[in-house]
Amino acid sequence: MTKPLLSSLKYAKGSRKKIKRIGRGQGSGHGGTATRGHKGEGARSGTHYRPWFEGGQMPLIRRIPKFGFHSPFRVEYHIVNVSTLDKLMSSGKLTDGRVSPEVLYKISTVSKKTALVKILGEGELKAKLEVSAHSFSKSAAEKIERAGGKTITLSQSSK
Repeated sequence: MTKPLLSSLKYAKGSRKKIKRIGRGQGSGHGGTATRGHKGEGARSGTHYRPWFEGGQMPLIRRIPKFGFHSPFRVEYHIVNVSTLDKLMSSGKLTDGRVSPEVLYKISTVSKKTALVKILGEGELKAKLEVSAHSFSKSAAEKIERAGGKTITLSQSSK
């Protein structure tokens, strides 16, 4: 099969649509008022309707119910389970038995370098680890210490 010449390329059938040309005489079907209607703000030049204006109808933002509360003091943690720490230890990613938010970031367990990390107690821990984090659940701290490890709580301002 031969390649088409650049001079013979055409748009696919139906992919191009004629534009609506307004104000080009009565025969076009869009003459006269040129689709602006009769009188009113929209018929004048320099009209400006804001994008959210709904023609005097009750605006959407006022129609929908408002509920709930968002605390400006909420602290969001990246959570890491005890089972995840055990998997990391058994896979060889944690070699020296020390876990910190920086180490978790380097091995891509936590997505942000400055993230606050909370250790939760889901799963079991067999390895002896020294874990530094911003917060621990009671069960996580208990499981780490039961395995012979140590928990170090970091201050949240050292983010």
